Amino acid sequence: MRIGVARFPLGKPNWPSSVPRPPVKRRTGVDYDTEWARTPAARLARAVIVDDVLRPALHVIASPTVHGADRLVGLEAPAIFVANHHSHLDTSVLLTSLPERFRHKAIVAAAADYFFTSRTKGAMSALTIGAIPMERTKVGRRSADLAAELLGDGWNLIMFPEGGRSPDGWGRAFRGGAAYLSLRCGRPVVPLYIEGTGRLWRRGKSWPKIAGKGEGVHLVFGAPMWPEEGEDARRLAARVEKAVAALADEWATDWWTARQRAAAGTTPALTGPSGGAWRRAWALDADASSRTGRRSWP
Repeated sequence: MRIGVARFPLGKPNWPSSVPRPPVKRRTGVDYDTEWARTPAARLARAVIVDDVLRPALHVIASPTVHGADRLVGLEAPAIFVANHHSHLDTSVLLTSLPERFRHKAIVAAAADYFFTSRTKGAMSALTIGAIPMERTKVGRRSADLAAELLGDGWNLIMFPEGGRSPDGWGRAFRGGAAYLSLRCGRPVVPLYIEGTGRLWRRGKSWPKIAGKGEGVHLVFGAPMWPEEGEDARRLAARVEKAVAALADEWATDWWTARQRAAAGTTPALTGPSGGAWRRAWALDADASSRTGRRSWP
């Protein structure tokens, strides 16, 4: 016996070397259990947080303006709401801007390796925004089964198919998770374009800034999209990405111009031009200038 180490029953028992140890049950990451966050008491608390705390705060910080909400008229829940992703503000802005019939029964597919790294962080995410853990790099069976089960129970799902925030202001190719769930559950995808959150809280900053005059956030809702016959997840994901790009074009120009470009297949891509960082940064600045009506060089 080593000095200072008590043996059983005063200390922990030794595990027999001939008996295999059972796997340790994880309680963080993708294994975090969020079922408690959908109980009536938790839902009531979240409704108060979203309606009476987040919405007023975002009105001050981001001054969000919603466009195209009339396209949701007649849409029956549940639905999968899909948007581009530039900032941590995106989730709260989108959630608080949903019509009430969707907002109060909505869950957010959140990165398990960011929002659920600890039980405390996971609990805050699950309670305040209804987050459920999802894997970024693949459609994991546990995450997909949970999301499909909740869609089947009438919960609306918010997803950001890029898998993370934009590193340089341009978008990234959409992954197939939302499309897979749409095909599996037979529910529509609602495309959205969110503009302006990256200006207020860009990647790498600890806190957002308050929107100045003309710097408010804009959300553009698109028409619900249903899977087509014979369509797989890859093709549906590409079609949804094009729909979000068309909404970005609609906000930058007008509805008619955006529709003409979409029909001709000339809608500007969310991912921006290929090339070096300087070219992408210049193109992004030129794109922003064209949207505000300011002349840009050359």
